[in-house]
Amino acid sequence: QVQLVESGGGLVQVGGSLRLSCVASGRTFSGYTMGWFRQAPGMEREFVARIRWSSGITSYADSVKGRFTVFRDNAENTVYLQMNSLKPDDTAVYYCGAASKVYAVRPDEYEYWGQGTQVTVSS
Repeated sequence: QVQLVESGGGLVQVGGSLRLSCVASGRTFSGYTMGWFRQAPGMEREFVARIRWSSGITSYADSVKGRFTVFRDNAENTVYLQMNSLKPDDTAVYYCGAASKVYAVRPDEYEYWGQGTQVTVSS
């Protein structure tokens, strides 16, 4: 049974940092793209960042470039999202997803999802 389990969310002040984790289990993800998305109340789920598990190649939304970093730990089967210089607009539920498509950027291209973790940035 495939599982993606996110953790690391919480309440942080503007300018602060958080590191989200996504532990993947239930299958081999070496050929997958792992993505981070977020969804604010009343908004659609939006792409934040992705990493190709095998190559480590990354891609970011313009809104987070230079502030967020996605990386993985193969030994721990875990993908991370390091978030720095957080802003109130970053407040959302953050989701981890897994896609077999190489350049997956839309939510409907991802086959597996975690349950999400809340990030709240207070001003």
